[in-house]
Amino acid sequence: MDEDHPLYKRILLKLSGEALKGDEDACFSKTVITNITREIKQVHDLGVEIAIVIGGGNLFRGGRSNHLELDRADADYMGMLATIINGIALRDVLEKSGLQVRLVSALEIKAVAESYMRRAVLRHLENKRVVIFAAGTGNPFFTTDTAAALRAIEIKADIFLKATMVDGAYSADPKKVKNLTKFDRLSYWEVLDKKLKVLDSTAVTLCQENHLPIKIFNITKKGNIVKAITDEHIGTIIC
Repeated sequence: MDEDHPLYKRILLKLSGEALKGDEDACFSKTVITNITREIKQVHDLGVEIAIVIGGGNLFRGGRSNHLELDRADADYMGMLATIINGIALRDVLEKSGLQVRLVSALEIKAVAESYMRRAVLRHLENKRVVIFAAGTGNPFFTTDTAAALRAIEIKADIFLKATMVDGAYSADPKKVKNLTKFDRLSYWEVLDKKLKVLDSTAVTLCQENHLPIKIFNITKKGNIVKAITDEHIGTIIC
């Protein structure tokens, strides 16, 4: 590992909404967001171009947790709006750290975010602005994992970094099962064949078809965002 020499020039970082709240009962943890911001700035200072896809699970989980028995499409749109709220919060904190940031939404909401245009996003990245993608793909029935894979392919990212609450891919859920196998490296086919719940199958298939590597790592450990782009041995690589 050489923290002065990143392995990638352009990355797509997928942050879950839950990552913004940490272990707190509130929707946002100031400590967690501050730590994430500090590490994103460190990565940016290494010359890496950064795009982020933000989830909304700290606010609303869309069709995945529909206690109100809403129509699935309506619930998913509510989840997309939650990601926009998270995107506004993350943009504000990142800007206060000295970074130039653009919030780009798949849903048109001109008062707070730019509408998604691939060429405009590429210019932002080339000009060293951090880009935050919100509202998923803009369509119901698709997860933010799939949105992250899609955007990573569109911007020609070198890698799709999925930040999770565990340190890689396991044979089962490490929060529920003991004595598990942790995988350091997997093929796309193995993830699909083993039905590993590290990210949804549509996202894996998209990455497989476009030869986009995925790295899954633990965001709760301090310094891991920087390590994810400088240490090839951290987490689990899917390629």
